[in-house]
Amino acid sequence: MSAAAKARVQALSEQLVKPREDPGQFEGIPRIPTIAGDSSGQRVKGKVVIVTGCNSPLGIGRASAHLYARNGARAVFICDYKTDHLDTHKRELKSLYPEVEVHAQQIDAGEEADVERVVNEALEKYGRLDIFFANAGISHLPSRIFEASADDFMKTMRTNALGVFLATKHGARGMLQTSKEKPYPGGSIIGTASVAGLRSNAGATDYSASKAAVISIMQTACYQLTGTGIRCNAVCPGIIETGMTSLMYEAARARGTEKKIGQLNPLMRGGLADEVARVALFLGSDESSYVNGQAWAVDGGLSAGHPVVPGKLA
Repeated sequence: MSAAAKARVQALSEQLVKPREDPGQFEGIPRIPTIAGDSSGQRVKGKVVIVTGCNSPLGIGRASAHLYARNGARAVFICDYKTDHLDTHKRELKSLYPEVEVHAQQIDAGEEADVERVVNEALEKYGRLDIFFANAGISHLPSRIFEASADDFMKTMRTNALGVFLATKHGARGMLQTSKEKPYPGGSIIGTASVAGLRSNAGATDYSASKAAVISIMQTACYQLTGTGIRCNAVCPGIIETGMTSLMYEAARARGTEKKIGQLNPLMRGGLADEVARVALFLGSDESSYVNGQAWAVDGGLSAGHPVVPGKLA
């Protein structure tokens, strides 16, 4: 067997190696076959998780780290370039979930050495990596394309798109590592895209292009990781109250127009970071074992149709 063929065999997922167990019967009909465990239990029990973009107190990264810890993760690495709140988040997580090992790391999501380092640390400490939520992202003030800066465009692409590429490259390497505790490769890579990556008029050109790239990276990578059990998906938030949108929310509250935020989506409201984090939890868990290469919109229904003025459909 050639080295390449041997590597392919060694990288095969549990579902491709082990025959599916017969679930048995109940009164002459087959019981429902399953892959994931009980949905009522801890959904990521024993898993090692890396989350980037965790510094913001209002952010999706912080909310996701809490859900992973609450659902039984063995270890959670909370990472960001900014670190003014990371230690506070670590103390809060440890106080709520004392059995979870929490590591606060300063990393630049667009710097390969930083991403490689945090993956290597996870492997050195735990011998495995199961979930990489590449959530770090930036945005500049929206501007028309002929007023936009090429430097701003490349800075946005570096963090938002290159950051997800690096997370996928090194995250997949970590998820391929097997051991007695984890005998088969596998894992979940999740990239934060945006409804702006699905449709126009939801963000500036640089931001929208970077988020469309995230979706493409996830779709392409899932095929390049064929057979390994490593799943790649993008989550696409709509208007969510986070640190990135806080100025807009604060201005709207000062004007008394907060209820107008999100009025163009069918739910007619903005979303919370926890609502996106719930999807990231599902995508990281074995419950989403057949979800791969998808761009999952969490936008109140905005991307389901073309923008309209409420009450004026014709």
